[in-house]
Amino acid sequence: MPAPAGRSRIGCPRSVAVVGITLPSPVGGVDRIIAAPPEEVWRLLVDVREWPRWGPSVRRAVLHAGGSQLSAGARGTVWTVAGVRLPFTVTEFEPGRRWSWTVAGVPATGHQVSAAGHGCLARFEVPWWAVAYLPVCAAGLARIDRLAGQPAGDQDRQ
Repeated sequence: MPAPAGRSRIGCPRSVAVVGITLPSPVGGVDRIIAAPPEEVWRLLVDVREWPRWGPSVRRAVLHAGGSQLSAGARGTVWTVAGVRLPFTVTEFEPGRRWSWTVAGVPATGHQVSAAGHGCLARFEVPWWAVAYLPVCAAGLARIDRLAGQPAGDQDRQ
């Protein structure tokens, strides 16, 4: 069951279906109902210029091919708030729905959005060994909730 609007829910799903087979899930996740169209939340998730506005651990990000919109196989560099520069690759990409990436070759977060009532359900997932990162993900979803519906670049980083 999703969290109420404006609230995050953190948890680990019990199982995940892969090609019709249900296996124990290696991920934990946090989700949030956001009172904004899924297209708006998706825009925030896939535009690397927006990441510092909602990502608590992100200072800057660029795509190696130029532009700002993620796509399947996109490669780039992300700078953390600690000043560490790391390469990334988008490993899964379903336009308008979900994307996942590796950072420095290590599986990192998955990002999902789907329609829910008069808004959408946004979800971040992490590998099982990174569940301690879920509160950071919850903070990111709260920032996305505040930013959704604002024009790009309309507000300083929260």
